[in-house]
Amino acid sequence: MSALFVLIGFSILVAAGFLIAFIWSVKNGQYEDEYTPSVRILFEDKVPEESDNNNINVTITKNSSNGN
Repeated sequence: MSALFVLIGFSILVAAGFLIAFIWSVKNGQYEDEYTPSVRILFEDKVPEESDNNNINVTITKNSSNGN
């Protein structure tokens, strides 16, 4: 039964730590950007430039034998 009290006490301490971290992040402006997520869909993604080293040249040859 005493282990249960220890676990409840520990869980209350962890919950208090998360509450303090959340309040600290709100006070420091972590959640102030309300504009960017709503217009992010309107911005185009940057297309990576392709270099000549990434191109693969494939040559297909036709076999002229008819199996004779």
